[in-house]
Amino acid sequence: MPLSPTALGKSDFTTLSEFRYQMRRFERFSDDVIQTHGITPLQYLLLLHIKGYPGRDWATVGELAERLQAKPHGVVALVTRCEAAGLVERRHSSADRRRVEVHLLPEGEALLAKLAQLHRTELQSLAGVFTIPTVAGEQHE
Repeated sequence: MPLSPTALGKSDFTTLSEFRYQMRRFERFSDDVIQTHGITPLQYLLLLHIKGYPGRDWATVGELAERLQAKPHGVVALVTRCEAAGLVERRHSSADRRRVEVHLLPEGEALLAKLAQLHRTELQSLAGVFTIPTVAGEQHE
């Protein structure tokens, strides 16, 4: 059963508002710094999700589509643009030739490392400001 709006107090709305505000500030910072390095925010996320895929340094288009919450055909186009920019390459899997893996190239690795460092520094500057809000009746550990 959903909570009625009256079950939330002013401080709950203030906390949620502040959380969304800080999240949006970080997104704006991210978009600006990424674009000054010549790629789009979506291209950065693709590189990040390839490198950050659990257990390995590559991912399939389907896995990337899930991470990006996008349609596979859109991710194929994104991979194609990143491939043309020399950031990634497609490789057929040695285990299953039907599977195509997307790998970072050295230029993509270097760009991602630089951008990730800038993002980490910005996140560290938000320590104590960017907190997970709790809503009445919830507790986070």
